Amino acid sequence: MSDKLVPKIKKEAKAVEDQILKKKKPTMKFPVRSLANVRYVEKAGYFEIRGMKKERTLTVNTVKTFAQTLRMMSLSKTLVETDDIATKREAYYVSKNWGDARFLEQTESDTVMDDVEALFEVNREQMGFAPEEKGGDVSGALVVVDKDPDTGKKIRIDCTQFGSGAYSIPISVEHLQFETKAKFILVIETAGMFQRLVKHGYWKKANCILVSMGGVPTRACRRFIRRLADDMKIPVYVFVDGDPYGISNIYRTFKVGSGNAAHINEFFCVPQARFLGITPQDILDYKLPTHPLKEVDVKRAKDAIKNDPFFKHHKSWAKAMEHLVSMGVRAEQQALAAHGLNYVIDEYLPQKIAHPERFLP
Repeated sequence: MSDKLVPKIKKEAKAVEDQILKKKKPTMKFPVRSLANVRYVEKAGYFEIRGMKKERTLTVNTVKTFAQTLRMMSLSKTLVETDDIATKREAYYVSKNWGDARFLEQTESDTVMDDVEALFEVNREQMGFAPEEKGGDVSGALVVVDKDPDTGKKIRIDCTQFGSGAYSIPISVEHLQFETKAKFILVIETAGMFQRLVKHGYWKKANCILVSMGGVPTRACRRFIRRLADDMKIPVYVFVDGDPYGISNIYRTFKVGSGNAAHINEFFCVPQARFLGITPQDILDYKLPTHPLKEVDVKRAKDAIKNDPFFKHHKSWAKAMEHLVSMGVRAEQQALAAHGLNYVIDEYLPQKIAHPERFLP
């Protein structure tokens, strides 16, 4: 990666230097990271970024941010050239040596890092910046082929051999290889539901791979599933709570990406993903216990229907979200336990997976 990224960084820095030497105000142009600057292309399968740019010009008001951006570029160049990494938190503390350009808050550092990532159209992992959080948990019919960092020797990790535990997805997954005869990947929102399926060996009964997202999935988790699905040519079914957040934030971002990360959606989304549940219709069909939708839920749902390119494109999804709002309720995965702790294993999942043609897109 260094042979591609480092020259880009040098070129951008040289352009700034040249403008200064010509006694002109230096500028940098960044892609606008928002839903307003993306389009949903079904053939590609994810949100693609449009051409809108924001221009950052060196002025009295922007001098600190401008300097921070250049220092972040320099830090990335060093990390890539030395084959090292820095977590987002470490990058924040490194800035304490930047004098007046230091970051006062982590949020400032994160924003500048995202801008630099977008500027060079790469993901921050390629820039040497590693996430703090782990990638997710995996159990089931899968062998992950990793390598020893010291010798380079291949290491085969059997995801059926973790007892009551699970394989943890590493922060970097590009080098991994896979071996499996599983029929599908079941991606699960909550750690609790994942643990129930693991404890009762659901992956054996269904011949599948279970992946816990633990809420909003990390980039490593999404990239792992995308690579696994692409390499092994197997379907991906997503099992989340039946609420506007689970649908419009967790699922939609998992499948097609987001506006904020539009410049890297093609790497971190899973276009082949299909929505298994919990659907608004499931709430009725399975007579699930519910909670009232909160005001923030209703706002999120209406915003998705009105402004989100994914919901505008998929009328079935807009209809499902409207259905949820009209019902005025939401249901969690664990609500299936009202019919018995293992009802999800014995009844719900087998019934749903028998008809993937009925899944929402």
